[in-house]
Amino acid sequence: MKLNNEKDGVVFAVLSFMMWGLTPIYWKLTQHISSGEILAQRVFWSFIFMLMLLIFLRKWNLYVKFVKEIIKKPKLFWSLFLASVLISSNWGIFMWAVIEGKIVEVSLGQYINPLTSMLIGVIVLKEKLSSSQVLAFVLAGMGVLTLTLHYGVIPWISLSLALTFGFYGLAKKMIKVDSTIGLALETMLISPIALVFLTYWMFQSQIQFFDSVSTGLLLIGSGAVTVLPLLFFTMSAKKVTLSLIGILQYISPTILLLTGVFLYNETLSQAHLIALIFIWSALAIYTFPSITKRGKKSEVHKKRRPNDQVT
Repeated sequence: MKLNNEKDGVVFAVLSFMMWGLTPIYWKLTQHISSGEILAQRVFWSFIFMLMLLIFLRKWNLYVKFVKEIIKKPKLFWSLFLASVLISSNWGIFMWAVIEGKIVEVSLGQYINPLTSMLIGVIVLKEKLSSSQVLAFVLAGMGVLTLTLHYGVIPWISLSLALTFGFYGLAKKMIKVDSTIGLALETMLISPIALVFLTYWMFQSQIQFFDSVSTGLLLIGSGAVTVLPLLFFTMSAKKVTLSLIGILQYISPTILLLTGVFLYNETLSQAHLIALIFIWSALAIYTFPSITKRGKKSEVHKKRRPNDQVT
């Protein structure tokens, strides 16, 4: 039974990472809309869809409980607000980069996400690195340095995406709340700011939501595009080990890379290729211990239960 549960979890995880990897196709459809409005609309409609999701998952009462708790605890409120600012910034940079034809740089940012999180863990949480993790980080750094030397500027899109998501993960780790409820709270806290901007643009006749039915539907759909991958990821998280999730997460940047190069004809320069080789090597070194560790645990489990049969 556990095996079937894990298989279901893998399916949900693959679906979530595939959807995240294919989101540039959706954001490209919105490129006639200003990036600021897309972000504000995405935050607002994500909050609406999160409320619907909470009702569907029967977590409404727990959500209300947390809302009351953050009102009483200013420290928790500001921690959640910081998380909401970080994830909103990540969304904004991602969408702007996609619309501007920089999907390859976005994929690089997602590739170095786990390594950035590792570095944040060392600096902030004083975590210790193994020799293989140190080597992985050095190789990833060489990949970033290659791009910096080639273009003469720091690849800020890739680094900004990795850093905002890395610090967002740190904030989430410290808050310790269910991921679904957490995102609902975060979008709730940032939605008033989004609504202020949308109201201002409306009075300035700069809002594009009402330009056409298709534009309105695309902006409303941005909430579903945000929530659905999260739903699948949440469904997988309880059934799949973190090490396997860590390996499967590379599906998303790989799809991003292929989409940028083959669907939107972005250039994969020699510098990009060299950087990717460094980063892929780093990821292989970073994830290999997790794979072997997971394999050893499976062997131990089998030895302890030699007569068990999978049903």
